[in-house]
Amino acid sequence: MSLNTGVELPSSMNYVACAGAGKPEVMSLARMALPVPAANEVLIRVLAAGVNRPDVAQRLGQYPPPPGASPVLGLEVAGIVVARGASATIWQIGDRVTALTNGGGYAQYCVAPQTQCLRWPAGYDAVAAAALPETYFTVWANLFQRGVLRAGERALVHGGTSGIGVTALQLGAAFGATMYATAGSEEKCAACRRYGAADAFNYRTADFGAEIARVTNGAGVDVILDMVGAPYFKRNIQSLARDGRLVSIAFLGGAVVDSVELAPIMTRRLTVTGSTMRPRSTAEKAAIAAELEACVWPLLDRGLCRPPVHATFSIGEAAAAHELMESSAHVGKIMLKVAD
Repeated sequence: MSLNTGVELPSSMNYVACAGAGKPEVMSLARMALPVPAANEVLIRVLAAGVNRPDVAQRLGQYPPPPGASPVLGLEVAGIVVARGASATIWQIGDRVTALTNGGGYAQYCVAPQTQCLRWPAGYDAVAAAALPETYFTVWANLFQRGVLRAGERALVHGGTSGIGVTALQLGAAFGATMYATAGSEEKCAACRRYGAADAFNYRTADFGAEIARVTNGAGVDVILDMVGAPYFKRNIQSLARDGRLVSIAFLGGAVVDSVELAPIMTRRLTVTGSTMRPRSTAEKAAIAAELEACVWPLLDRGLCRPPVHATFSIGEAAAAHELMESSAHVGKIMLKVAD
């Protein structure tokens, strides 16, 4: 690998270790050797990292990293390129990048494929830049690629105040769709409206299926982005318009639906699909990154979309960050600041 002349890298670094699967307390700072970038990778000095639901699932032992991925938590970072693999020519030493990693983000240094890195948008600091990759890659791949959301259509986003939810609302509205959301309180519903929802429904006090029927005059929505799973499946199907698309990205409420009535899917020509991000190939993630750079980063440069950061913790406070994530009390992103 090529190193920046005059920059001496340490042989070891701090990272967040997990002493087995369990509650947030299993996490603590420890030391390990710096990762070495492969031929097509860059080594990033991490300034900030994002905290995401998959991190929590991995900590609990429910979401093991795929073969070859780092076992260290953390799927998105922002920082400075300090070393390159032999074939990594896209980025120069000293470039500021934000990266969708294959793991390893909760650390002072992290490797990432060069094609999974993007520049910091105009006016962004490290924390804001690190808040982008996991949610923007996921929303673009699912709401726009698989869900094929178009201008003039209507979409419903469950979990509207999560990092994914806010990103979906902002991008959907920016591209000309009418966005709706569910959230768990009136305050969170108000936040959904601030971030682009035409209306939002408190799932604790209202039936979102009835609300969607009301606000669309019975027509339904064209796309639903769902992270709840089984408990919402039947109402999701009922809430879709003809040729509607249900896109599942998680199943926080359960993955098994007791019974599925196929007739509405057939007669209304519905599509039920979904995807995961982490197991995708480097080439697939590179293609998503290229579309983000071309279609979405100009919006970020102009300030038309921006990830709201609910709270920022130090890397040594990763356990507190996970506790906040599991409480679902946040609106937007939870971040770790690793260095200045």
